[in-house]
Amino acid sequence: MNALTPISSSRRPRVLALANQKGGVGKTTTAINLGTALAAIGEKVLIIDLDPQGNASTGLGVDRKSRASSTYDVLCGDIGLGQALQETAVPGLCIAPSTLDLLGVELEIASAKDRAHRLKKAIDEIADDQRCCDLTYILIDCPPSLSLITINAMTAADAVLVPLQCEFFALEGLSQLLKTVEQVRNGLNPRLMIQGVVLTMYDPRNNLSGQVMADVREFLGEKVYETVIPRNVRVSEAPSYGKPALLYDLRCSGSQAYLRLASEVIKRERELRAA
Repeated sequence: MNALTPISSSRRPRVLALANQKGGVGKTTTAINLGTALAAIGEKVLIIDLDPQGNASTGLGVDRKSRASSTYDVLCGDIGLGQALQETAVPGLCIAPSTLDLLGVELEIASAKDRAHRLKKAIDEIADDQRCCDLTYILIDCPPSLSLITINAMTAADAVLVPLQCEFFALEGLSQLLKTVEQVRNGLNPRLMIQGVVLTMYDPRNNLSGQVMADVREFLGEKVYETVIPRNVRVSEAPSYGKPALLYDLRCSGSQAYLRLASEVIKRERELRAA
């Protein structure tokens, strides 16, 4: 069985939270294009948009006017996760969209005893939804903060995938993210782990990018994926057309990098399950 063979749908879907409290690191771009790449090689993928900006939803062509139900409603307990799902133009990829209402969700659930487990409960219940019984991956696009929303994502996740830009101060704040992961593992979700770190916005013409990449690999070792996501104009343009880069321009360097990343993620998941 090679790395591109889809994981059996008889298993519980693997839940990966894409998190980094720094903004502008390519987190949403990675969620969209990794999800698309996984679907392209036969996985069944759900992206849960937990960023109030809703950029993952927009980048997958979900118009704001059509988001009658959203992850805000799910976290508030008004609807089940299955009711919030929308199909995308990518076969095998659906999304639970976000709206600006999500900005107020922490006030809504702050006093609830299960406030950190709302998303986990919603994901656990989705197994009974016929549209979702064959999901193999759930990717959670977290907001750029270590908030209660992000804690919900980490509590629900099997692992955290960290996008890290190849720019100055790349490691700034990473120690706090790793500390938060450890706190969630100790107090809320003992199975949580770092699945991997993906370096984004790499520019081979920039000496700084190469130095940052070397520093990150020295600091984090095997946790860093071999695949590096380059700076690419086509990847940047794609969201304005409501498309993932793989649909906008499959042959561009960014699209090809995300296909390699998907293969690497699946390979790492198989190794983790076999361990």
